[in-house]
Amino acid sequence: MTRDLTAGITGCVCGQDHACPIRFLRVGANALSALTEVCADYHRVLLVSDDNTDAVCGDKVRQLLGDKLGVSLVLHAEGVVVPDEACLERIEAALEAETDLILGIGSGVINDLCKDVSFRHGLPYGIVATAPSMDGYASVGAALILGGMKVTRNARPPMAIVADTAVLKTAPREMLQAGYGDIIGKYSCLNDWKLSTAIYGEYFCPVVYDLTMDTVHAVEPLAERILAREEEAIGTLMQALVTVGIAMSYVGNSRPASGSEHHLSHFFEITGILENKPYFPHGVDVLYSAVVTARLREELLQVTPQRRAFDRAGWEREIRRIYSTSADGIMALQDKLGWYERDDEAQIVPRWSELCTILREAPTEQQMLALVDKIGLKYEEFTDLYGEEKLTDAVQYAKDLKDRYTVLWLYHQYV
Repeated sequence: MTRDLTAGITGCVCGQDHACPIRFLRVGANALSALTEVCADYHRVLLVSDDNTDAVCGDKVRQLLGDKLGVSLVLHAEGVVVPDEACLERIEAALEAETDLILGIGSGVINDLCKDVSFRHGLPYGIVATAPSMDGYASVGAALILGGMKVTRNARPPMAIVADTAVLKTAPREMLQAGYGDIIGKYSCLNDWKLSTAIYGEYFCPVVYDLTMDTVHAVEPLAERILAREEEAIGTLMQALVTVGIAMSYVGNSRPASGSEHHLSHFFEITGILENKPYFPHGVDVLYSAVVTARLREELLQVTPQRRAFDRAGWEREIRRIYSTSADGIMALQDKLGWYERDDEAQIVPRWSELCTILREAPTEQQMLALVDKIGLKYEEFTDLYGEEKLTDAVQYAKDLKDRYTVLWLYHQYV
Protein backbone atom coordinates (compact mmCIF):
# COMPACT_ATOMS: atom_id res chain seq x y z
CA MET A 1 0.00 0.00 0.00
CA THR A 2 3.04 2.29 -0.29
CA ARG A 3 2.97 2.30 -4.09
CA ASP A 4 2.15 5.61 -5.79
CA LEU A 5 -1.31 4.80 -7.10
CA THR A 6 -1.86 8.29 -8.50
CA ALA A 7 0.63 7.42 -11.27
CA GLY A 8 -1.85 4.95 -12.74
CA ILE A 9 -1.05 1.73 -14.61
CA THR A 10 -0.05 1.55 -18.26
CA GLY A 11 -0.39 -1.71 -20.19
CA CYS A 12 -2.35 -3.59 -17.53
CA VAL A 13 -2.89 -7.32 -18.02
CA CYS A 14 -6.63 -6.63 -18.41
CA GLY A 15 -5.89 -4.80 -21.65
CA GLN A 16 -6.67 -1.32 -20.37
CA ASP A 17 -4.63 1.59 -19.10
CA HIS A 18 -5.66 2.86 -15.69
CA ALA A 19 -5.41 6.58 -14.90
CA CYS A 20 -5.96 8.61 -11.75
CA PRO A 21 -6.42 12.41 -11.86
CA ILE A 22 -5.43 12.97 -8.21
CA ARG A 23 -2.28 15.14 -8.09
CA PHE A 24 -1.65 15.25 -4.35
CA LEU A 25 -2.23 12.47 -1.85
CA ARG A 26 -0.96 12.93 1.67
CA VAL A 27 -1.94 10.48 4.42
CA GLY A 28 -0.04 10.43 7.70
CA ALA A 29 1.37 12.46 10.54
CA ASN A 30 1.59 16.23 9.92
CA ALA A 31 -0.12 15.86 6.53
CA LEU A 32 -1.85 19.24 6.98
CA SER A 33 1.46 20.94 6.26
CA ALA A 34 1.09 19.75 2.65
CA LEU A 35 -1.64 22.36 2.11
CA THR A 36 1.04 24.94 1.32
CA GLU A 37 2.17 22.80 -1.62
CA VAL A 38 -1.38 21.84 -2.61
CA CYS A 39 -2.45 25.47 -2.90
CA ALA A 40 0.79 26.86 -4.37
CA ASP A 41 -0.71 27.46 -7.83
CA TYR A 42 -4.03 28.90 -6.60
CA HIS A 43 -4.88 32.41 -5.45
CA ARG A 44 -8.49 32.52 -4.20
CA VAL A 45 -9.76 29.54 -2.21
CA LEU A 46 -13.36 28.87 -1.18
CA LEU A 47 -13.14 26.88 2.06
CA VAL A 48 -16.19 24.75 2.91
CA SER A 49 -16.83 23.01 6.25
CA ASP A 50 -19.62 22.39 8.74
CA ASP A 51 -19.87 23.13 12.44
CA ASN A 52 -18.31 19.82 13.47
CA THR A 53 -15.53 19.60 10.91
CA ASP A 54 -14.60 23.26 11.24
CA ALA A 55 -14.12 22.75 14.97
CA VAL A 56 -11.65 19.94 14.27
CA CYS A 57 -9.11 21.82 12.16
CA GLY A 58 -10.74 24.85 10.53
CA ASP A 59 -8.53 27.40 12.29
CA LYS A 60 -5.37 25.49 11.37
CA VAL A 61 -6.40 25.25 7.71
CA ARG A 62 -7.25 28.97 7.54
CA GLN A 63 -3.86 29.76 9.06
CA LEU A 64 -2.09 27.62 6.46
CA LEU A 65 -4.04 29.19 3.59
CA GLY A 66 -3.17 32.73 4.71
CA ASP A 67 -3.96 35.36 2.11
CA LYS A 68 -5.04 32.70 -0.39
CA LEU A 69 -8.28 32.30 1.56
CA GLY A 70 -11.19 34.00 -0.13
CA VAL A 71 -14.41 32.89 1.59
CA SER A 72 -14.69 30.51 4.53
CA LEU A 73 -18.18 28.98 4.44
CA VAL A 74 -19.36 27.00 7.45
CA LEU A 75 -22.58 25.07 6.80
CA HIS A 76 -24.80 25.17 9.88
CA ALA A 77 -27.53 22.63 10.58
CA GLU A 78 -29.60 21.25 13.41
CA GLY A 79 -28.18 17.75 13.59
CA VAL A 80 -26.22 16.57 10.54
CA VAL A 81 -25.70 18.46 7.30
CA VAL A 82 -27.68 16.89 4.44
CA PRO A 83 -26.10 17.08 0.95
CA ASP A 84 -29.21 18.54 -0.63
CA GLU A 85 -30.22 21.36 -2.95
CA ALA A 86 -30.09 23.95 -0.16
CA CYS A 87 -26.46 23.18 0.70
CA LEU A 88 -25.45 23.16 -2.96
CA GLU A 89 -27.03 26.59 -3.40
CA ARG A 90 -25.20 27.97 -0.35
CA ILE A 91 -21.84 26.83 -1.72
CA GLU A 92 -22.59 28.23 -5.16
CA ALA A 93 -23.63 31.55 -3.63
CA ALA A 94 -20.24 31.72 -1.87
CA LEU A 95 -18.31 31.39 -5.14
CA GLU A 96 -16.51 34.55 -6.23
CA ALA A 97 -15.45 35.49 -9.72
CA GLU A 98 -11.84 35.02 -8.55
CA THR A 99 -12.38 31.61 -6.93
CA ASP A 100 -9.95 29.16 -8.49
CA LEU A 101 -10.07 26.32 -5.94
CA ILE A 102 -12.71 24.80 -3.67
CA LEU A 103 -11.29 23.17 -0.55
CA GLY A 104 -13.48 21.10 1.74
CA ILE A 105 -12.92 20.15 5.37
CA GLY A 106 -14.88 17.01 6.24
CA SER A 107 -15.72 13.52 5.09
CA GLY A 108 -18.61 12.13 3.03
CA VAL A 109 -21.11 15.00 2.95
CA ILE A 110 -18.65 17.88 2.53
CA ASN A 111 -16.64 15.88 -0.02
CA ASP A 112 -19.71 15.14 -2.14
CA LEU A 113 -21.00 18.71 -2.01
CA CYS A 114 -17.65 20.19 -3.03
CA LYS A 115 -17.18 17.52 -5.68
CA ASP A 116 -20.52 18.32 -7.31
CA VAL A 117 -20.22 22.12 -7.24
CA SER A 118 -16.62 22.08 -8.47
CA PHE A 119 -17.48 19.76 -11.35
CA ARG A 120 -20.47 21.78 -12.52
CA HIS A 121 -18.50 25.06 -12.32
CA GLY A 122 -15.32 23.71 -13.89
CA LEU A 123 -13.20 24.32 -10.79
CA PRO A 124 -10.63 22.04 -9.13
CA TYR A 125 -11.26 20.96 -5.56
CA GLY A 126 -9.41 19.34 -2.72
CA ILE A 127 -10.50 17.73 0.53
CA VAL A 128 -9.01 17.86 4.01
CA ALA A 129 -10.30 14.61 5.48
CA THR A 130 -11.59 14.63 9.04
CA ALA A 131 -12.68 10.99 9.37
CA PRO A 132 -11.67 7.61 7.86
CA SER A 133 -15.34 6.84 7.39
CA MET A 134 -15.97 5.97 3.71
CA ASP A 135 -14.28 5.14 0.42
CA GLY A 136 -15.73 8.01 -1.62
CA TYR A 137 -12.89 10.49 -1.13
CA ALA A 138 -11.22 9.51 -4.41
CA SER A 139 -14.29 8.33 -6.33
CA VAL A 140 -15.78 10.00 -9.39
CA GLY A 141 -19.39 10.16 -8.16
CA ALA A 142 -21.06 12.65 -5.82
CA ALA A 143 -23.74 11.10 -3.59
CA LEU A 144 -26.48 13.66 -2.92
CA ILE A 145 -30.04 13.86 -1.60
CA LEU A 146 -32.06 15.54 -4.35
CA GLY A 147 -35.83 15.71 -4.32
CA GLY A 148 -35.74 13.72 -1.10
CA MET A 149 -33.98 10.75 -2.76
CA LYS A 150 -30.38 9.60 -2.83
CA VAL A 151 -28.76 10.00 -6.23
CA THR A 152 -25.18 9.81 -7.46
CA ARG A 153 -24.16 12.45 -9.99
CA ASN A 154 -21.16 12.15 -12.25
CA ALA A 155 -18.23 14.31 -11.20
CA ARG A 156 -14.49 13.79 -10.86
CA PRO A 157 -12.09 12.96 -8.03
CA PRO A 158 -10.40 15.74 -6.06
CA MET A 159 -7.08 17.03 -7.26
CA ALA A 160 -5.82 16.70 -3.67
CA ILE A 161 -6.59 14.58 -0.62
CA VAL A 162 -4.95 15.59 2.65
CA ALA A 163 -5.51 13.27 5.60
CA ASP A 164 -3.63 14.04 8.81
CA THR A 165 -3.76 11.09 11.21
CA ALA A 166 -3.74 13.45 14.22
CA VAL A 167 -7.05 14.80 12.88
CA LEU A 168 -8.50 11.48 11.74
CA LYS A 169 -8.00 9.77 15.10
CA THR A 170 -10.35 12.28 16.76
CA ALA A 171 -13.31 11.21 14.57
CA PRO A 172 -16.39 9.87 16.36
CA ARG A 173 -16.28 6.17 17.14
CA GLU A 174 -19.13 5.35 14.75
CA MET A 175 -17.17 6.94 11.88
CA LEU A 176 -14.19 4.72 12.63
CA GLN A 177 -16.53 1.72 12.66
CA ALA A 178 -18.10 2.86 9.39
CA GLY A 179 -14.73 3.13 7.65
CA TYR A 180 -13.74 -0.32 8.82
CA GLY A 181 -17.10 -1.69 7.71
CA ASP A 182 -16.84 -0.10 4.27
CA ILE A 183 -13.51 -1.86 3.71
CA ILE A 184 -14.57 -5.25 5.10
CA GLY A 185 -17.64 -5.12 2.85
CA LYS A 186 -15.28 -5.49 -0.12
CA TYR A 187 -15.16 -9.22 0.57
CA SER A 188 -18.76 -9.28 -0.63
CA CYS A 189 -18.54 -6.95 -3.63
CA LEU A 190 -15.36 -8.51 -4.99
CA ASN A 191 -17.05 -11.90 -4.90
CA ASP A 192 -19.99 -10.39 -6.78
CA TRP A 193 -17.59 -9.08 -9.43
CA LYS A 194 -16.17 -12.55 -10.00
CA LEU A 195 -19.67 -14.02 -10.08
CA SER A 196 -20.90 -11.59 -12.73
CA THR A 197 -17.78 -12.13 -14.80
CA ALA A 198 -18.25 -15.90 -14.70
CA ILE A 199 -21.94 -15.76 -15.65
CA TYR A 200 -22.15 -12.82 -18.05
CA GLY A 201 -18.56 -12.08 -19.03
CA GLU A 202 -18.44 -8.68 -17.33
CA TYR A 203 -15.12 -6.87 -17.64
CA PHE A 204 -12.73 -7.94 -14.89
CA CYS A 205 -9.28 -6.63 -13.97
CA PRO A 206 -7.25 -9.01 -11.79
CA VAL A 207 -4.80 -6.23 -10.87
CA VAL A 208 -7.57 -3.97 -9.54
CA TYR A 209 -9.20 -6.95 -7.83
CA ASP A 210 -5.94 -7.85 -6.06
CA LEU A 211 -5.25 -4.21 -5.19
CA THR A 212 -8.62 -3.93 -3.50
CA MET A 213 -8.36 -7.27 -1.76
CA ASP A 214 -4.92 -6.33 -0.43
CA THR A 215 -6.47 -3.30 1.27
CA VAL A 216 -9.04 -5.55 2.95
CA HIS A 217 -6.35 -7.90 4.21
CA ALA A 218 -4.30 -4.95 5.52
CA VAL A 219 -7.24 -3.49 7.47
CA GLU A 220 -9.02 -6.60 8.74
CA PRO A 221 -6.70 -7.33 11.71
CA LEU A 222 -6.64 -3.70 12.87
CA ALA A 223 -10.11 -3.41 14.45
CA GLU A 224 -8.95 -3.15 18.05
CA ARG A 225 -6.15 -0.72 17.18
CA ILE A 226 -8.52 1.46 15.17
CA LEU A 227 -10.92 1.65 18.12
CA ALA A 228 -7.94 2.50 20.33
CA ARG A 229 -7.27 5.41 17.93
CA GLU A 230 -3.68 4.38 17.16
CA GLU A 231 -2.43 6.73 14.47
CA GLU A 232 -0.65 4.05 12.46
CA ALA A 233 -3.78 1.90 12.27
CA ILE A 234 -5.95 4.92 11.47
CA GLY A 235 -3.53 5.83 8.69
CA THR A 236 -3.71 2.31 7.24
CA LEU A 237 -7.50 2.47 7.24
CA MET A 238 -7.52 5.88 5.55
CA GLN A 239 -5.01 4.77 2.95
CA ALA A 240 -7.18 1.73 2.24
CA LEU A 241 -10.28 3.89 1.77
CA VAL A 242 -8.46 6.18 -0.65
CA THR A 243 -6.96 3.20 -2.48
CA VAL A 244 -10.41 1.75 -3.08
CA GLY A 245 -11.53 5.09 -4.47
CA ILE A 246 -8.58 5.08 -6.84
CA ALA A 247 -9.45 1.52 -7.85
CA MET A 248 -12.87 2.81 -8.91
CA SER A 249 -11.18 5.52 -10.96
CA TYR A 250 -9.01 2.87 -12.60
CA VAL A 251 -11.99 0.93 -13.96
CA GLY A 252 -14.34 3.88 -14.44
CA ASN A 253 -17.10 2.63 -12.15
CA SER A 254 -17.72 1.45 -8.58
CA ARG A 255 -17.55 -2.31 -9.26
CA PRO A 256 -14.38 -2.88 -7.13
CA ALA A 257 -16.05 -1.22 -4.14
CA SER A 258 -19.79 -1.78 -4.32
CA GLY A 259 -21.94 -4.88 -4.72
CA SER A 260 -24.78 -6.66 -2.99
CA GLU A 261 -23.80 -5.36 0.46
CA HIS A 262 -23.99 -1.77 -0.80
CA HIS A 263 -27.31 -2.41 -2.52
CA LEU A 264 -28.72 -3.57 0.81
CA SER A 265 -27.23 -0.53 2.56
CA HIS A 266 -28.78 1.79 -0.04
CA PHE A 267 -32.11 0.02 0.44
CA PHE A 268 -32.08 0.77 4.17
CA GLU A 269 -31.12 4.39 3.57
CA ILE A 270 -33.68 5.02 0.81
CA THR A 271 -36.55 3.34 2.63
CA GLY A 272 -35.49 5.18 5.79
CA ILE A 273 -35.79 8.48 3.94
CA LEU A 274 -39.13 7.52 2.38
CA GLU A 275 -40.55 6.32 5.69
CA ASN A 276 -38.80 8.90 7.89
CA LYS A 277 -37.22 6.11 9.93
CA PRO A 278 -33.67 5.79 11.28
CA TYR A 279 -30.87 3.89 9.58
CA PHE A 280 -27.23 3.20 10.40
CA PRO A 281 -24.25 5.13 9.01
CA HIS A 282 -23.40 3.87 5.53
CA GLY A 283 -20.29 1.84 6.35
CA VAL A 284 -21.90 0.28 9.41
CA ASP A 285 -24.86 -0.81 7.28
CA VAL A 286 -22.41 -2.16 4.68
CA LEU A 287 -20.72 -4.35 7.28
CA TYR A 288 -24.00 -5.64 8.66
CA SER A 289 -25.26 -6.24 5.12
CA ALA A 290 -22.12 -8.20 4.26
CA VAL A 291 -23.17 -10.65 6.98
CA VAL A 292 -26.50 -11.03 5.17
CA THR A 293 -24.86 -11.64 1.79
CA ALA A 294 -22.52 -14.21 3.37
CA ARG A 295 -25.59 -16.09 4.58
CA LEU A 296 -27.14 -15.95 1.10
CA ARG A 297 -24.01 -17.46 -0.42
CA GLU A 298 -24.10 -20.29 2.09
CA GLU A 299 -27.76 -20.95 1.27
CA LEU A 300 -26.97 -21.04 -2.45
CA LEU A 301 -24.34 -23.69 -1.80
CA GLN A 302 -27.08 -25.98 -0.47
CA VAL A 303 -29.64 -25.77 -3.30
CA THR A 304 -30.27 -27.71 -6.48
CA PRO A 305 -30.58 -24.89 -9.03
CA GLN A 306 -33.90 -24.41 -10.76
CA ARG A 307 -34.94 -20.98 -11.95
CA ARG A 308 -38.11 -19.55 -10.45
CA ALA A 309 -40.80 -18.14 -12.71
CA PHE A 310 -41.18 -14.36 -12.72
CA ASP A 311 -44.49 -13.06 -11.39
CA ARG A 312 -44.68 -9.63 -13.02
CA ALA A 313 -47.89 -8.52 -11.31
CA GLY A 314 -46.65 -9.58 -7.89
CA TRP A 315 -43.32 -7.86 -8.46
CA GLU A 316 -44.96 -4.57 -9.46
CA ARG A 317 -47.20 -4.71 -6.42
CA GLU A 318 -44.25 -5.22 -4.07
CA ILE A 319 -42.11 -2.53 -5.71
CA ARG A 320 -44.92 0.00 -5.26
CA ARG A 321 -45.45 -1.07 -1.65
CA ILE A 322 -41.79 -0.68 -0.76
CA TYR A 323 -40.62 2.25 -2.87
CA SER A 324 -43.86 4.32 -3.13
CA THR A 325 -43.04 7.52 -5.05
CA SER A 326 -39.80 6.05 -6.43
CA ALA A 327 -41.40 2.86 -7.77
CA ASP A 328 -41.94 4.00 -11.37
CA GLY A 329 -38.28 4.88 -11.84
CA ILE A 330 -37.13 1.58 -10.37
CA MET A 331 -39.46 -0.44 -12.57
CA ALA A 332 -38.35 1.54 -15.62
CA LEU A 333 -34.73 0.69 -14.85
CA GLN A 334 -35.43 -3.02 -14.60
CA ASP A 335 -37.55 -2.97 -17.76
CA LYS A 336 -34.61 -1.38 -19.56
CA LEU A 337 -32.19 -4.00 -18.23
CA GLY A 338 -34.53 -6.92 -18.97
CA TRP A 339 -32.91 -9.19 -16.41
CA TYR A 340 -36.17 -10.62 -15.14
CA GLU A 341 -36.95 -11.87 -18.64
CA ARG A 342 -33.42 -13.03 -19.40
CA ASP A 343 -33.12 -16.74 -20.23
CA ASP A 344 -29.89 -17.60 -18.45
CA GLU A 345 -30.45 -21.14 -17.17
CA ALA A 346 -28.12 -22.50 -19.85
CA GLN A 347 -25.39 -20.18 -18.57
CA ILE A 348 -25.94 -20.94 -14.90
CA VAL A 349 -27.28 -24.44 -14.20
CA PRO A 350 -24.61 -26.46 -16.08
CA ARG A 351 -21.89 -24.37 -14.39
CA TRP A 352 -23.32 -24.48 -10.88
CA SER A 353 -20.29 -26.26 -9.46
CA GLU A 354 -17.98 -23.56 -10.87
CA LEU A 355 -20.18 -20.82 -9.45
CA CYS A 356 -20.22 -22.51 -6.05
CA THR A 357 -16.41 -22.49 -6.07
CA ILE A 358 -16.55 -18.71 -6.46
CA LEU A 359 -19.17 -18.35 -3.72
CA ARG A 360 -16.95 -20.31 -1.31
CA GLU A 361 -14.14 -17.77 -1.74
CA ALA A 362 -16.03 -15.19 0.34
CA PRO A 363 -15.97 -15.37 4.15
CA THR A 364 -18.72 -17.31 5.89
CA GLU A 365 -21.50 -15.73 7.90
CA GLN A 366 -19.76 -16.69 11.14
CA GLN A 367 -16.47 -15.17 9.99
CA MET A 368 -18.24 -11.92 9.12
CA LEU A 369 -20.05 -11.87 12.47
CA ALA A 370 -16.68 -12.18 14.19
CA LEU A 371 -15.49 -9.04 12.38
CA VAL A 372 -18.66 -7.21 13.43
CA ASP A 373 -17.82 -8.06 17.05
CA LYS A 374 -14.18 -7.01 16.68
CA ILE A 375 -15.11 -3.49 15.62
CA GLY A 376 -17.41 -3.12 18.61
CA LEU A 377 -20.78 -3.58 16.89
CA LYS A 378 -23.63 -5.96 17.68
CA TYR A 379 -25.51 -7.69 14.88
CA GLU A 380 -28.63 -7.80 17.04
CA GLU A 381 -28.84 -4.01 16.84
CA PHE A 382 -29.10 -4.33 13.06
CA THR A 383 -31.89 -6.91 13.14
CA ASP A 384 -33.70 -5.04 15.93
CA LEU A 385 -33.65 -1.70 14.08
CA TYR A 386 -34.95 -2.99 10.76
CA GLY A 387 -37.04 -5.98 11.75
CA GLU A 388 -37.74 -9.24 9.92
CA GLU A 389 -40.08 -7.81 7.26
CA LYS A 390 -37.69 -5.10 6.13
CA LEU A 391 -34.74 -7.48 6.07
CA THR A 392 -36.74 -9.91 3.92
CA ASP A 393 -37.79 -7.09 1.60
CA ALA A 394 -34.18 -5.95 1.31
CA VAL A 395 -32.94 -9.38 0.23
CA GLN A 396 -35.67 -9.61 -2.41
CA TYR A 397 -35.86 -6.05 -3.73
CA ALA A 398 -32.62 -4.13 -3.01
CA LYS A 399 -31.24 -5.53 -6.27
CA ASP A 400 -33.85 -3.56 -8.23
CA LEU A 401 -32.24 -0.26 -7.25
CA LYS A 402 -29.15 -0.87 -9.40
CA ASP A 403 -28.02 -2.02 -12.83
CA ARG A 404 -25.45 -4.46 -11.48
CA TYR A 405 -25.53 -8.26 -11.20
CA THR A 406 -24.76 -9.58 -7.71
CA VAL A 407 -25.50 -12.56 -5.52
CA LEU A 408 -28.89 -10.96 -4.78
CA TRP A 409 -30.00 -11.77 -8.33
CA LEU A 410 -28.70 -15.33 -8.19
CA TYR A 411 -30.42 -15.86 -4.84
CA HIS A 412 -33.70 -14.35 -6.01
CA GLN A 413 -33.85 -16.49 -9.13
CA TYR A 414 -32.55 -19.82 -7.82
CA VAL A 415 -33.52 -20.13 -4.13
